[in-house]
Amino acid sequence: MVFSIPCRYSRFDDATLRVLESALVSKDVKSSIEVRSGLRQFLRSESLSVLREISEKSAEEKLLVLEFLVRSFALVGDVESCLALRYEALLLRDLKSATNPWLQVPYTEWLNFAHQSKDSGFYSVAGRACENALVCLKRKCAEDPKTDEDYVTKKSTEDAKADGVFENVQVIEQIKRLKDCAMASASSHSGMYY
Repeated sequence: MVFSIPCRYSRFDDATLRVLESALVSKDVKSSIEVRSGLRQFLRSESLSVLREISEKSAEEKLLVLEFLVRSFALVGDVESCLALRYEALLLRDLKSATNPWLQVPYTEWLNFAHQSKDSGFYSVAGRACENALVCLKRKCAEDPKTDEDYVTKKSTEDAKADGVFENVQVIEQIKRLKDCAMASASSHSGMYY
């Protein structure tokens, strides 16, 4: 079976993903495993050329292609490639958010990615995602105005501010615990490969 990643960006769409999904459907388990393995290898090799091809494209085009590849790798069960490309997409969005605020990655998205990376055994990536979550959360805290109209309309301004600060402290502690756990797991697993 021949399957190629489309060269035109307009072909990175749901219809193409449905074709990939239909290629994975098989009544025979052995055939299904072979097809999935072949598609996984093919996607890995083809994605490298696609990524080189889009290196000079706009952030929007890159993100469109990265999303397509993430979904493709998820369909063939390649967790490692899926997480790697999701990480690249998050970094690209974060980088471009200075000029395109709509691309800004909220700390919750980094935190969810960190949990998924840790659960999949990619501990150092989870640690870096936690660091990015902390940076985003600190940026959010710095950007929050101290005299927001919502606070003024509340009965007790100090209580509202205190609640927000307390919630942020709790989230920071949660992120730090996850990071510490991920880094401890990374260091304990690093010796296993020698």
